[in-house]
Amino acid sequence: MSPIEKTKKVAVVIPAYKVKKHIAEVVGSIGSEVSLIIVVDDACPEKSGDFILDISKDKRLVILKHPINLGVGAAVKTGYKHALDVGMDIAVKIDGDGQMDTAKIRSLIKPLIQNEADYTKGNRFYFADQIRLMPRKRIIGNIALSFFSKFSSGYWNIFDPNNGFTAINCSIFERINLEKISDRYFFESDMLFHLNLVRAVVLDIPMPPVYGDEVSNLSIGKTLVEFPLRHLKNFLKRIFYSYLLRDFTIATLSLFAGLSLSVFGIVLAIYNFFHSLSLEQATPTGTLVLILMSVLSGLQLLLSFLSYDIQSTPSVPLSKVN
Repeated sequence: MSPIEKTKKVAVVIPAYKVKKHIAEVVGSIGSEVSLIIVVDDACPEKSGDFILDISKDKRLVILKHPINLGVGAAVKTGYKHALDVGMDIAVKIDGDGQMDTAKIRSLIKPLIQNEADYTKGNRFYFADQIRLMPRKRIIGNIALSFFSKFSSGYWNIFDPNNGFTAINCSIFERINLEKISDRYFFESDMLFHLNLVRAVVLDIPMPPVYGDEVSNLSIGKTLVEFPLRHLKNFLKRIFYSYLLRDFTIATLSLFAGLSLSVFGIVLAIYNFFHSLSLEQATPTGTLVLILMSVLSGLQLLLSFLSYDIQSTPSVPLSKVN
């Protein structure tokens, strides 16, 4: 352990649900940079919490239990709250199914210790030659959800939003309301949205994908239906909070003027198409020009807003602000 790591107390939070086959190996692989290992048994039918408590002699281990299954997000939040209560500085979240290389914990916490970020997360898509190790369905699903997440969270500089290998500065918990963050599999994406609201800096940490014989509890089909709707809701909330409630800038004008012109042009085009069709007459040149100018001007203003939003990605860690 480096001298700089000794200055911070690091906790690892492991949500446990049907991970009895792998959790012992995961806990046993956690290095000395970690001060506390919190396993949250989310009413696991395999009793993963009791299992690891019986076989592990690691004095850093703490088992917390939910009487009923509340979801992976709820389990992580329980672990976060415990880490904060006992005075931890950093909380690392890993899964109990062995898909995450615990040797990368040092890479995750380093930017937090050096005050370069408030939250770090793994990115399995950084190494192009290793992407082929991922199941094809997961590649397609994660790429699609990554683009949705950029819009909803405002973090245009990150990818792989559903990667659950993360680290957070515990002081952030004083700024965000954990109770408002999703209790289920949308937890990681929803966390990014709430982090943006407090202007926290998020960094991607490149790491290779790890897949073995584990079985995911997440349905890709359900995710691709449910998650986009949740992302849309968060996008609208972020726009309201950031560009109307907290501030009103030229970007706000660009957004609403762009939307108005684009919608006006599209509606006018549809109306004139059917109107001309019913009269069997060509649409007047002046009307076509109006439609074209409205749509092009609207798109230009929307692109201007998008450029502003990308440049507004948080870049100064909260630890340096206060």
